[in-house]
Amino acid sequence: MTLDALKEPGERARVKDIAGDDAISVRLMEMGLTEGEEIELLGFAPLGDPIEYFVRGYRVSLRATEAARVEIEQISAAK
Repeated sequence: MTLDALKEPGERARVKDIAGDDAISVRLMEMGLTEGEEIELLGFAPLGDPIEYFVRGYRVSLRATEAARVEIEQISAAK
C-alpha cells in the first residue's frame, strides 16, 4: 500500500519504505518520511492534488505522484 491510497482525513499510517534512490526520494526522507514514522492524512486541495499530511509535528503537502513512492502500512482508519 502506498501513501496516496489513504482517502479519508484522519487515516494514519506508518512509513515502511521510499521507492527509488533519486533526488525526490532523498527529499522525501529529508522531509521526515523515514521508516517507522507515523503520518496522518489531513486533506486534499480542491482539485485533489496536492495532498496534505501531518508528520513529525508539522504539515507537509505532497503531489500524488510523490505520495505514491512512499510505501506504508495503515495503522488506523478515519474517526
